[in-house]
Amino acid sequence: MKKIAIALLLLLPFNFLAQDTLYAREIIAKLTSNYCFGRGYVNNGLQNAEAIIINELKMAKCQPLFNGIFTQPFLHNVNTFPSECEVKLNGKNLIAGIDYIVNPNSNSAKGKFKLLKKDSISFQSNEQKPLVVVTKKNKLTFSVASSVNGFCEIQLDKNRITDEPISINLNIKNKIITNFESKNIGCYIAGSSTSDSVIVFSAHYDHLGGMGKDTYFPGANDNASGVSMLLNLIKYYTVNLPRYKTIFLFFAGEEAGLIGSKFFVESKVLNLKKIKFLINLDLLGTGNDGIMVVNAFVYQKQFNILNDINFKNGLLIKDIKKRGKAANSDHYWFTEAGVPSFFIYTLGGIAAYHDVFDVAATLPLTDYVDVFNLLVTFTSQL
Repeated sequence: MKKIAIALLLLLPFNFLAQDTLYAREIIAKLTSNYCFGRGYVNNGLQNAEAIIINELKMAKCQPLFNGIFTQPFLHNVNTFPSECEVKLNGKNLIAGIDYIVNPNSNSAKGKFKLLKKDSISFQSNEQKPLVVVTKKNKLTFSVASSVNGFCEIQLDKNRITDEPISINLNIKNKIITNFESKNIGCYIAGSSTSDSVIVFSAHYDHLGGMGKDTYFPGANDNASGVSMLLNLIKYYTVNLPRYKTIFLFFAGEEAGLIGSKFFVESKVLNLKKIKFLINLDLLGTGNDGIMVVNAFVYQKQFNILNDINFKNGLLIKDIKKRGKAANSDHYWFTEAGVPSFFIYTLGGIAAYHDVFDVAATLPLTDYVDVFNLLVTFTSQL
């Protein structure tokens, strides 16, 4: 099927050039660098990622969406670990992000704590303050928290830490930031028709930030890959004008609970009734097992168009998979407001997710070109 796909791509009215894949990798490399420090809430990580994206939009000569500027600020709380983050278990130093992570809701804790076994995977300090909880996990998965618990929880990789926890030395310092200013980024390209309908592409550019002074979560697949796809679509549409006005939204606050997209929808900066279709993109760095389309059962007609394009042009390695409504990314608030929307992500390949291993170097971009071609053809037929 792949040989047929390559031949048929030559017949399509566009050509995704090899240098655009290189451009994707350049963007992903920048967004996953130490400079962006996990695109989170310490070391100016999110702000630096914002600056990189806006610079690309200016070079592409896009129009800013928000009254002459590219950004839409909003405020939210976030718990961070910007400085001390040291763990020693049974007298042995552990490696942050590899041997352990701190639960993102954790409070500060400093000192040596004896541990009592609660069950086969959980342990906690006895009578000492603050309370310390230790749990063993099959996989370390970090996230973002907006509040703080009254205790400190350390999660261990049970595949690396096989000894039973007896004592733990901690030097963990949290900092709760109230009213942190995150910013959505938006731009548009005018369409060739006089219709007031708009097409929207979206992707979140925030990620998890860091844990301590040196450890950060790069977020190559999640979601530097989606950001790179939006920027490649912008490059394409600046040369090949879309039929409808096309808006590109780069959301912040997704990892913190879809905060940025909720703020955008409620801000009414855009008349949602004019959105002909919205496509939200995340986790686009693989594709060995095809792609998943959320809301496929809700918008069956549009899904059939997407599926027919894929089948007729032999694009994806495997058939498109579908699922129903889900509150798992930034499309959700648009769907709730009645906007026809898909959330598309790739499947298979690397297993790195919300950890320190989601890096640019191992991101295969297996079906990246096919997804690009699928998106451009799909929106042209709406």
